[in-house]
Amino acid sequence: MASSRQILLYTTLLVAGGGIGWAGTRSLQTPQQRISNSLPATYQIPAVAPQSSQPVSPNFIVKAVERVGPAVVRIDASRKVANALDSENPILKRFFGENQLRQFEDRVEQGTGSGFIVSADGHVITNAHVVERADTVNVTLKDGRVLEGRVVGIDPVTDVAAIKVAAAGLPTVSLSKSKQIAPGEWAIAIGNPLGLDNTVTAGIVSAIGRSSSQVGIPDRRVQFIQTDAAINPGNSGGPLLNGQGEVIGINTAIRADAQGLGFAIPIDTGWKIAQELFKSGKAQHPYLGIQMVDLTPELRQQINEDPDTGLTISSDRGVLIIQVIDGAPAEAAGLKQGDVILKLNNTEVTTASELQEKIETVEIGEPLSLAIRRRDEVKTLQIRPVALPTQQGEGE
Repeated sequence: MASSRQILLYTTLLVAGGGIGWAGTRSLQTPQQRISNSLPATYQIPAVAPQSSQPVSPNFIVKAVERVGPAVVRIDASRKVANALDSENPILKRFFGENQLRQFEDRVEQGTGSGFIVSADGHVITNAHVVERADTVNVTLKDGRVLEGRVVGIDPVTDVAAIKVAAAGLPTVSLSKSKQIAPGEWAIAIGNPLGLDNTVTAGIVSAIGRSSSQVGIPDRRVQFIQTDAAINPGNSGGPLLNGQGEVIGINTAIRADAQGLGFAIPIDTGWKIAQELFKSGKAQHPYLGIQMVDLTPELRQQINEDPDTGLTISSDRGVLIIQVIDGAPAEAAGLKQGDVILKLNNTEVTTASELQEKIETVEIGEPLSLAIRRRDEVKTLQIRPVALPTQQGEGE
């Protein structure tokens, strides 16, 4: 039987499931229908804007910024990092000297990001990496007010975080539908890059559906929006807007090795996760326990011609399983290394990212039907995803 290492010689691994093959969350209801009924009465769900026409005013960016700018905030997070050395240890004092030991004293790390207000009573969305492990969080509004923020929950899998501030009557954003956007339409970013508050940049939506592996952060479970609107350090967590000033994404990443490439979490994904965080402090993701790659004719030929793999692949297309995690739902369902997934619930899938995106929409524990090819035999297996093993405590 082939090892994962042997197969990995032929292809770039797409990790499914937080380092382990995964696929999707929840339901036949929309996230807004499912969660809004259980939220506290004081929680005000932001308006979801209807599909609107392209901007016609030459000052449409100005109008969009005037509408949304007051609801965009700066987030300053800090955490204390403990000294790993005992500064009172006489041996260390003699070896390093007191002056050198002072360099190892407890220190405070600080970071700045952006966010936006989604309810008048103080619910704020940002990136998880902006506030993770933070001891204190301060939220600064455009009007100069500084409010203490409480991290309600974070989701490292999608890089979304939920913050609550004690306030009322706050300005809020309007949310669009990220599924309505198309490459070529306007994209406006508002945030605090490099500490420069309330900075506005504009460009277009360059592409949609970029996989996490394409973006260079394969541990995320997101199909990203790509934009050429300038996104710099400090923009993280701020809104990406369409020409009408409606939020279509959460700015999250830049490619250090390129210019004019920024990425945002689609607001459909970000809002769904944020609602779960505001409700329970955590978000759950379905987990199968497989590692998978896109199968191509070239990969099939390479595997079949190498006697050390011990595998015979008869399909040219599909999703190739290269590892099944011990004790995972995939093992219980009978999936094996070398199986090629052809269909999910009778719907054809051709890429690992497509399969991952589809499973992200199902309920944890919901039985799924997978059509697979094993050598020359096609069979159907039933599998029940479980919650992705927790990587990080809520709010940490």
